[in-house]
Amino acid sequence: MNLSQIELLRVLQETNLNLSKAAEKMHIVQSAVSRQLQLFETELGSPLFERQGKKLIGMTSLGLRIMDEVAIINRAKSNIQHIAADFLDSNKGTLHIATTHTQAKYFLPKPISRFRQKYPGVSIYMVQASPEQLIDQLHARKADIAICTERVDQVNDLVLKTCYEWHHALVVPQQHPLSEGEITLERLSEFPILTYSFGYTGRSNIETAFTNKGLELDIILAAADTDVIKTYVRLGLGVGLIARMAYDPLADWDLVARDLSHLIPSSTTKIAYLKHNYLPLYSQHFIDEMLSAAKETSY
Repeated sequence: MNLSQIELLRVLQETNLNLSKAAEKMHIVQSAVSRQLQLFETELGSPLFERQGKKLIGMTSLGLRIMDEVAIINRAKSNIQHIAADFLDSNKGTLHIATTHTQAKYFLPKPISRFRQKYPGVSIYMVQASPEQLIDQLHARKADIAICTERVDQVNDLVLKTCYEWHHALVVPQQHPLSEGEITLERLSEFPILTYSFGYTGRSNIETAFTNKGLELDIILAAADTDVIKTYVRLGLGVGLIARMAYDPLADWDLVARDLSHLIPSSTTKIAYLKHNYLPLYSQHFIDEMLSAAKETSY
């Protein structure tokens, strides 16, 4: 058994057991891949893969168990590389952030700007994904840090840091009936609603607020992007329920925003990263910048 064989198992898993793609990724011929697998299985005394002719179609129970250990070995290998790079120069590197459109546009500019002034040698890549995909990006090693609001407490291999709490707001055109007067859920329920797709930006809290009052939501348009919601509010399709941070008094001068913090439960945005992954010093400092920026702004 050697590290090349263990790496081969990881690559096969990534390529859905495709021998030719695995060979291409490892820069060897396909026959060498097959030979290494045969040697590994012979050493273990049992097959790791189920086969149909020469094609791999699945993993045996032993193979699945061994893949858990392979993941640990590969994580350790990656950690060793990051520790060494951090030791040589902690001011250079690459930071991958998994985030949604709303966080990328309305929250991250301030901490990223500050971070770049302190760490000009660190490249930042944003991996924009849907909320349910953010944690997957961490597990797939496509992101170092994820910024999440929905469904993060259910994952037990994460370090979670509370970043900030935020509220929703109502946006309507000027002169709209809801631009003045007391706002209640009963009044809101009388109008067509434009808000986020399910699973995005606190949509579950919106649903909860109306359900607890025994009211039905007439959602005629749902989108992942706040700007899309505001566009259709301007067209008169209905009233918008958006994250309060996404209302810009200058850019959205033609819309009236009404606070809904007394009607819809607050949402909590968290910073997440894998427990057993080594975070370089610059990554830890970026987290500090986010926490600092969150304290300075009310959402």
